[in-house]
Amino acid sequence: MHRSARLPASFEPNPLSRMLSERRAAHLPVVDLTVSNPTACGFAYPEAEIRAALADRAVLGYAPDPLGSRRAREAVAAFHGRDLRADDLLLTASTSEGYALLFKLLGDPGDEVLVPSPSYPLFDWLARLEGMQARAVPSYFHERWHLDLGALDAAASGRTRAVVVVNPNNPTGHFLSRTEWAGLTELCARRGLALLVDEVFADYSLEAPPDALPTALEDTDPPCPLFLLSGLSKIAALPQVKLGWLAVRGPGAADHLEALAFLADQYLSVSASAQAAAPALLALAPGIQVQVRTRLRANLAALDRALADRPHLSRLPVEGGWSVLLRRPALDADDACALRLLRETGVLTHPGSFFDLPGDGHLVLSLLTPEAIFSDGLERALPQL
Repeated sequence: MHRSARLPASFEPNPLSRMLSERRAAHLPVVDLTVSNPTACGFAYPEAEIRAALADRAVLGYAPDPLGSRRAREAVAAFHGRDLRADDLLLTASTSEGYALLFKLLGDPGDEVLVPSPSYPLFDWLARLEGMQARAVPSYFHERWHLDLGALDAAASGRTRAVVVVNPNNPTGHFLSRTEWAGLTELCARRGLALLVDEVFADYSLEAPPDALPTALEDTDPPCPLFLLSGLSKIAALPQVKLGWLAVRGPGAADHLEALAFLADQYLSVSASAQAAAPALLALAPGIQVQVRTRLRANLAALDRALADRPHLSRLPVEGGWSVLLRRPALDADDACALRLLRETGVLTHPGSFFDLPGDGHLVLSLLTPEAIFSDGLERALPQL
C-alpha cells in the first residue's frame, strides 16, 4: 500500500527517547527537566470552578458556527483587549490546528514558509503535512537573540507565502523588539507575505528588555496580513481543554477570515464544552498564571545560584516563556551530552539540536518543572558538565 511522502520515513524513536523508555521500563529513576505539561507540575488549579465551567448547560446543545461561538469569541476578545473584536477571531481545537488551517489558506503543495531558528520542531511537520516546507532562517545571538531581517529577505522566494514567528520564542525566550516588528511587517508587506505570530507564551514575561513587543495586537493596522495564534493550553495552563484561536488583522482581513471559516466548517472540531467553558476559564487564567510565573522565577533563581560557582557554565537571558538555555563547554555533541546525563545521572534534558540551535554547547531545561525536582536535577547534572 502506498504511504504519503508527507509522513516520516520511519517511526523509530530517537536515541534519547529510546533510552528514556528503557529506563522507565526498567523502573530506573528519571529526573525530568523537560516537562512542559502544566497539569503534571503540581499547580493548585481551582478545581471546583473548572468543573463548573465544563458543566455549563450549553454543552447539551449543538449550534455549530465555523468561527466558533460568539460568546466564547467575545470572552477571548475581552481577555486580550487591544481593540480586538469577536469578529476578528476564529476558534480552533489547538494552535496546531490553527497552523494547519493557515497553511491550507496561504499555500499550495510545494510552497514554503520561513521560520526564524532556533525554534520548535513542530513547524516542520505541520507544514509538511499540508504539502508545504518550513524553511529555517537562522537568528543570531549578540547579548540577546535578534531576528536576521536581511537573511529573511534573502531567503524569500517566489514560493514563499508567509513568515512564522513565536513571541516570545520557544526555546530562546526572545521577544520581538519594536524595531524588529517594524522591519518584519515592512518586509512582509513588500514581499506580499502573510505574517503568522504565535503568542502562546506572551503572558510569561521574565527578563524582557524595555523595547520588547509584548504582543503583536499592539499593531492595530499592520501593513501585511497578520494572523495571531494563542489558546488555553498556555494562557490558562489547560492543554487538555483543547481550545485555541486565530486573530486576523491587516489587508484583506475580512476575506481571509471568511476563507478560514470555510475551512473550519469542513471539520467543526471545537467541542461545545470547550466553547461553553471559555469565558469562565479565561476569568480563572490570571490566578493560574501567577502560580506559573512564580515557579518560573523560582527555578531561574535556583539555576543562577547553582551556576554562581561554576564559571564554565552559564545561561542565556530568558526574556519570556517556559524554557532556559544552559550554555556548557562543547566537549561533546549536545545529543551525546543529553544521552550521557540520562544514562549516568538519570536527568532528562533536551539537547540544543532538538530546537536547531547552532553548533554544540547548549541544553534546554524547562522552568515549569516542580521546584524540588528542578533543584535535584541541577545537583545531579551540573557536576557532569
